[in-house]
Amino acid sequence: MATAGATATTIDLCLNQVSRDHGAALATRIGRQLSAAPLRTGCQRQGPAAAPGPAPDSLAPLLDWAITNLDQPLTLHDLAARSGLSERSLHRHFLDQLGISPGRWLLDRRIAWTRALLEETDLPVETIATRVGLSSAVNLRRRFRTAHATTPAAYRTAFRSRGAAPPPSP
Repeated sequence: MATAGATATTIDLCLNQVSRDHGAALATRIGRQLSAAPLRTGCQRQGPAAAPGPAPDSLAPLLDWAITNLDQPLTLHDLAARSGLSERSLHRHFLDQLGISPGRWLLDRRIAWTRALLEETDLPVETIATRVGLSSAVNLRRRFRTAHATTPAAYRTAFRSRGAAPPPSP
């Protein structure tokens, strides 16, 4: 038997039940749609960091291209060349339209893909690092810890699916 009092704890309880019955991956997806984490440890926020809204039309093709090439070492120069803008102009467009720099946007996408791979696969951290374009397990661990105040291994343990699915695409 389980009970909950306040709205947030009721959501936490429901997500815990989904996780127990259907796996952490589904609970995580539902929690993200509700802006609530399916399992929170004491130092975690209620929900994941807000993702920027729909991609602005002028950057959408570039963002789509970048997402399909996250495994590559993309630079501001690469993005600018692809978009046909100068590096400075592209940086301004990112700040104006998304509120973050191109580098921050790329890192956020890579960390989000890392989370999905940790939740839904048994891939080693070194393989995940290469797949998401973070070059090494050391780099992935450092950046993941900065973003989520936990290690990839601890995150995988907390949000592990019951059965690993095929690797998700970015």
